Amino acid sequence: MLARIYQPSRNAMQSGVGKTRQWVLEFAPSAARTVDPLMGWTSSTDMDSQVRLKFDSVEAAVEYAKHHGIDVQVTKPHKRKPVIRQGGYGENFATNRRGSWTH
Repeated sequence: MLARIYQPSRNAMQSGVGKTRQWVLEFAPSAARTVDPLMGWTSSTDMDSQVRLKFDSVEAAVEYAKHHGIDVQVTKPHKRKPVIRQGGYGENFATNRRGSWTH
């Protein structure tokens, strides 16, 4: 049984970093999904694909996997450099601007 451990990425629709601090252990699919001919629903006989375990650290996730005999693949997150301007958002409304500023 193969699983992957990763840290979820930031939601593209939000500027915050909520729900990105924890590490997730997710099992790789062991069976292909099939389409029900009558209703068109997608189903699978793989029950492990429904399991997502969350951990506070990558070490805790790897330790859990080793204790239960699960082969894991750890994916390191790609951290972006934060874009922080010197004046920040308040710079848009500064009264000491040298040039004219209009929309």
